[in-house]
Amino acid sequence: MKKPNERFVTSTLKRRDVQLDVSLRPQSWEDFGGGQKLKERFQIFIQAARGRDEPLDHTLLSGPPGLGKTTLAHIIARDMDVNVTATSGPVIERPGDLAGLLTNLQLGDILFVDEIHRLSRVVEEYLYPAMEDFKLDIVIDSGPSARSIRLNLKKFTLIGATTRIGLLTAPLRSRFGMTVRLDYYSPDELKGIVQRSARILNVQLDENGGSEIARRSRGTPRIANTLLKRIRDYAQIEANNFITAEVADRALRMLGIDREGLDDMDKRIMETIIHRFSGGPVGINTIAVAVGEESDTIEEVYEPYLIQKGFLKRTRRGRMATNLAYQHLGLKPTAEQRELF
Repeated sequence: MKKPNERFVTSTLKRRDVQLDVSLRPQSWEDFGGGQKLKERFQIFIQAARGRDEPLDHTLLSGPPGLGKTTLAHIIARDMDVNVTATSGPVIERPGDLAGLLTNLQLGDILFVDEIHRLSRVVEEYLYPAMEDFKLDIVIDSGPSARSIRLNLKKFTLIGATTRIGLLTAPLRSRFGMTVRLDYYSPDELKGIVQRSARILNVQLDENGGSEIARRSRGTPRIANTLLKRIRDYAQIEANNFITAEVADRALRMLGIDREGLDDMDKRIMETIIHRFSGGPVGINTIAVAVGEESDTIEEVYEPYLIQKGFLKRTRRGRMATNLAYQHLGLKPTAEQRELF
């Protein structure tokens, strides 16, 4: 059991970590490293909504994790000059939880729901009239004494974020006025993010060092910032606090991240498909059991990048390793495996 002072120290360290993560989040469109077209689109929509003195239309943000959906919601709120209340789908268990969130919103405020595809169907049904008519029907008690109360809500904006847009029901998806997909970032965009984060963290980083980190960050800002912090630790001990391309390469190899940005789990997935299942096809659940990872994690975190890089492909019968996967792992496919490419 921890002593009181140990609990305090742990709590303080955790708060410092949270403050550091928040400080790396872009606070404005100028700092946001996403696509220029996406920024221009939102700036026009926000300017138009403010010109009409109306809340922004309900918005659905989709894309892989770590691309800035939460950051985008906060920048939108700041640009609209309104408050944002953040929650997630699994947290809203009952209609009463939803009612508490919605009734506390002021005119024009934003409710940000992460993992919105994980809302329960009961809660989702209550959300429909709130999004369309800004009204909420709550049932009080049960049985013969049950009665319905209609609450009038102030006009608000719902921003939903999801990594799996296909799991949203059609009725919920149709109630969003804007649907925006965030894609993986280019190396140049990530390089700008890494350089900005290095300035905030007071890390000495040269041009080539920033390029090396960006190139191996899987197109994801969250991963780029995480790698930068770990490379900073390495440089502090081994390279006089200065990150060059060579220092970044040594640190990343120590972390098990190769020149294509693949980590140990990526390689384990490919090796499992090749060695245990003759290159595929093999089902995602079978792969998950074989590598000791959740199938949802493989599908959302690892698989998209492997497919994007051409190491893996999906078929109706399952996942298959490509010729590039064999080459990357230094393996030679058999004649039977080559016929599957």
